[in-house]
Amino acid sequence: MPDPSKPRCEWVGRRADDDIMVRYHDEEWGVPEHNDRRLFELLTLEGAQAGLSWQTVLNRREGYRHAFADFDFERVAAFTDADQARLLLDPGIIRNRAKIAATIGNARGVISLREELGSFDAYLWRFVDGAPLQSSFESLSELPAKTAASAALSKDLQRRGFRFVGPTICYAFMQAAGLVNDHISACFRYRELGGR
Repeated sequence: MPDPSKPRCEWVGRRADDDIMVRYHDEEWGVPEHNDRRLFELLTLEGAQAGLSWQTVLNRREGYRHAFADFDFERVAAFTDADQARLLLDPGIIRNRAKIAATIGNARGVISLREELGSFDAYLWRFVDGAPLQSSFESLSELPAKTAASAALSKDLQRRGFRFVGPTICYAFMQAAGLVNDHISACFRYRELGGR
């Protein structure tokens, strides 16, 4: 178990059963990500969260990895109607027809972006000029639900056919993938990830 005495962002929780949230916060959330597969994973999981809690999705992460070929977007892009029917019966994921179809369609979108720009990473990071945006919020209540950058990303992804990528989902994705450092200023990870 990570050190519970370290100051963390309020959304993590403090109960012993939140170990998965603590590890996610301490090791992943806000760390700049440049691997296309991992970026596709985070975008998929943030879309799956719509209407649900992050812990619900995080608890099913291994199920998602299994169901969606470890987020190999080339394999996911080739999923058929039979694959979609199979996924609707998979208890390891959130069995929502629209979210499953969006994941498959978004995998195809990632392939198109790679063909156009060389990588999904190159496409995404241009929305923050190639470097993480550094916030300086003191509490969770100050964090916005969306920003101009997430709205621009959302609009462009939707134009390209991506789904479950509204401005709020895109902002949560940007936070998760480290395009923005939204750890609160008192959190031990804030300075580790470049906050001042």
